[in-house]
This record gives sequence, C-alpha cells and structure tokens, in this order.
Amino acid sequence: MAATIRDIRDRTGLSLATISKYLNGGNVLPRNRELIEEAIDALHYEVNELARGLVTNRTKTIGVLVYDIQCLFVGNMLHYLGQELHKNGYGMLICDSCNNEEMEKENLQFLLSRKVDGILVFAVSLTGDFLRPAKKAGVPVVLLDRAFRGEEADCVEVDNRTAVFRAAQMLIEYGHRKIALISSDVEYTGMERKKGYEDALRTYGIHVPEEYRVGGRHSFELGYQGIKRLLTMEGPPTAVILSNYDTTLGGILALNESGRNCPEDISVIGFDDLLLSKVIRPRLWIVSQPMREMSSRAVQMLLERITHQEEGGPVRVSFAASIRQGDSVRRLL
Repeated sequence: MAATIRDIRDRTGLSLATISKYLNGGNVLPRNRELIEEAIDALHYEVNELARGLVTNRTKTIGVLVYDIQCLFVGNMLHYLGQELHKNGYGMLICDSCNNEEMEKENLQFLLSRKVDGILVFAVSLTGDFLRPAKKAGVPVVLLDRAFRGEEADCVEVDNRTAVFRAAQMLIEYGHRKIALISSDVEYTGMERKKGYEDALRTYGIHVPEEYRVGGRHSFELGYQGIKRLLTMEGPPTAVILSNYDTTLGGILALNESGRNCPEDISVIGFDDLLLSKVIRPRLWIVSQPMREMSSRAVQMLLERITHQEEGGPVRVSFAASIRQGDSVRRLL
C-alpha cells in the first residue's frame, strides 16, 4: 500500500500542516526539512502532483507545440528542452501540429485543458491569433525558432537573415556569382533566410536568374526536386545554399543520384550541424544554429514568466549562427 502524508507525520512527529507546507514548496525549518526528506525516502512516498497542482495552481508541466516532430532539428531541440526542464523540476507534454494550422489550434486547447504552467511553441502559423486562448488564461508562451509577422511576443530565435547573408557572402568571396538558394517561401525561417540571400546579391551587385530561387515548404522533397531542377538548367549555378536540414538532406541525395561531383560541379552550403554533416563526404560547409543555448534561454525565459520574475513587455532574443567550413565549396578565384 502506498505511503501517505499521515505516515510521514507518524514517522517524523511533525504536524500535517508543516509536512503539507514542505510538499507544496513552502519554507520549513532546516531540521524539519531533513526529517521529512528522510521519511519520504524511507517510506518511498510519491507526491501526488495532480493534488498538489490543485493547491498551488501549478502542475510543473510545460506544453510544447511543434510544427513537425519528424523534423530532426525539432527532435534535437526537444532533447535539449527536456534536459533543461528536468533540471528545473518540470515535465514536458509534446503536441505535434503536423504543419497544420487547425491542428495547432486544437493542440493549444488540449494543452490548456491539461493545465500546463507554460507553453513553448514552434509555430506553424505566421500570426499569433491562435495563441489568444493562452493569453486569456494567463498561461505564458515563448516562441522558438520563428517569430510572428508584425507581432511582438517572447521569442528565442536565430538571426536567420544574417546567417544566410554570411553564407552567400562567403561564396562570393570564393569567386561564385551564379549562386542559387533552395528555401521555404511559406515559413518564417525560410522567408528570413531568403531576405539574407537577396541582401547579399544586392550588396555585391550580383544578378541571377529567377530560376535560381527555388521555393516551397522546407522538406526533403523541396531539396531533392530543387537540386534536380537546378542541375538540368542550361546555365546551372556554380553554388547553392540549402537553407534547412531536411532540404539539405534531399538536396545531397539528388546530387549523389545525378552523378555530379561536389564541389567540382557545384558547391554546397547546408544547414544545421546534425548527423548528415558528420557522415557524408565531402564534408559539408554548414550553417550551425546554437540549439543547446537557444533551448536553455527559452526555458529560462518561460520560467521567469511563470514565476513572475519577468513582468515587462515581450522579450526577443536572437542568437547568431556560425558557419562551419568543410570541403563542399570550391574556390573559383
């Protein structure tokens, strides 16, 4: 039979009020804390988190909305988020929106019905309308990886525009002028990365055919079909930036199937320093996002909102991406 709070009382001689105060996160005398913790350990007492949540109005659970749990970037971010939340005594409830805005709305309502203390969001939607029920309920929300159009919200992201500007700039410095981009034109991150690409072309006075701009939704298929299309052009590019991990994976497969060589036939810069970049040859040039640091900051920001340590207006933190050089870019100059 499971131990109860009364068993702890009988073992310690302390009042139920003192024990309850400790279990609900209140301050008790050091000696009393030692007695209670010794009894909990000896009796194998398990705290009823649901019952405690009714008292404290906290469930110690954080909801996480993700746009696509199959995305390896998202999977790695969840790993780091889980570690950081566990360190702070919180659990994680994950909902996959499958790149569907209606499902995203439903998932938000599900998390609110489970009384989560806060929500971390990898959004599908480009606007924050779907988050209004969370705001009404007073549940803090922090966005990860992508912000909303024209709206301020707590957000932790990478400076996507500058990251791709720097990638294109490095290709230009290596003598490339025929530079293509394969990037989403429907998702926030892809659109920001495309702006960085256009900034670089404009800064250096470079004009490329419109066909060098391959758009769609970030996916394996976008990279695969995009590289195939670029390689069959009459005047193919000498370099391409693949602006997402899944897109990079698809693009590399298409390149391998084509029989073309990298970087002899086409130079490649990919995105996210994950498994792909470590196993393929030649070693890819990669735009690397600081995923662990982003996760840690997002959790810190959310917990500060939950505990009311941060009461001001929306906070937006933008990390710089780095570029890890490899062997996939050929120097033309």
